[in-house]
Amino acid sequence: MRDLAIQAAGGLAILAAVIHGVLGETKVFARARIEPDRLRLLIRLVWQCGTVAWIGLGVLLVAAPSMDSERARLWIVGAGVAVYGLAAVGNAWATRGRHFGWMVLTAVSVLALVGA
Repeated sequence: MRDLAIQAAGGLAILAAVIHGVLGETKVFARARIEPDRLRLLIRLVWQCGTVAWIGLGVLLVAAPSMDSERARLWIVGAGVAVYGLAAVGNAWATRGRHFGWMVLTAVSVLALVGA
């Protein structure tokens, strides 16, 4: 059961990251007016760095049960809870709870804790 919970957290984290990247490109940056163009490119790249980091941590959560180290599992879960938990709080605060992202990120954190 622990393994299934942590792998579900990883899968949901990867899904959230992909949605984050797609919505950023199609909704946020499609409408944003940022001058100069170099700054626009920089901000888009920084946005997508978050996407790639979330995917990487999601992959670690999925892989954690196959590792032979309980210590590694706990560190991966700890990092996941810190990253996704803080992102959930930030999302809920910034959007005043009107965006579904904070619920998804909270679910990732809770599933990771259950899988610890």
